[in-house]
Amino acid sequence: MTARGILVVLSGPSGVGKTVVSEGLQKEAGYVRAITATTRSPRAGEKDGVDYHFLDREGFEKCVEEGGFLEHAEVHGNLYGSPREGIEQQLDQSRAVLLLIDVQGAEKLRQDEVAALQIFLEPPGIEELRQRIESRGVEDDETITLRLRNALSELKQKFRYDHCVVNDVLDDTVEEVSSIIEEELSRRREI
Repeated sequence: MTARGILVVLSGPSGVGKTVVSEGLQKEAGYVRAITATTRSPRAGEKDGVDYHFLDREGFEKCVEEGGFLEHAEVHGNLYGSPREGIEQQLDQSRAVLLLIDVQGAEKLRQDEVAALQIFLEPPGIEELRQRIESRGVEDDETITLRLRNALSELKQKFRYDHCVVNDVLDDTVEEVSSIIEEELSRRREI
């Protein structure tokens, strides 16, 4: 790889499908997902260092103090962050590094003027979002209600992004997001 890759933020409410869209995008040559860190417990099938870096609160806070994250935030009672060093290495080796973060994290990157293509994934509707969250089968009713309340607030932020894509039909969403990324890569090559 001669050119440095681009950081692509995929953001949106919990349950919108950031992970599944990312999985579809990773079929493109040179697209990789950044492994973020969290203090939440692993869900069934998740592996440390593959899905997330699972840290205890003390270890996470130490990394914050040492400036180890591009951004970090507390969401739904858990800490999440984007490890600076790992992402920098991926940018040197890939065409596009997909960073799946919440609205708070995306705002922090904007405030810190971190160069990134920011794409907001929007659900086709709140009821569909509720069904997606419930289908995970890992959250209780109180957590689902909290996530939906947060989603209504997060949806108001979509206009702060470079692009907004409704995640209704997965293959169409992946194709649209891929087109946006490829257009940005072409534009940057021309500069």
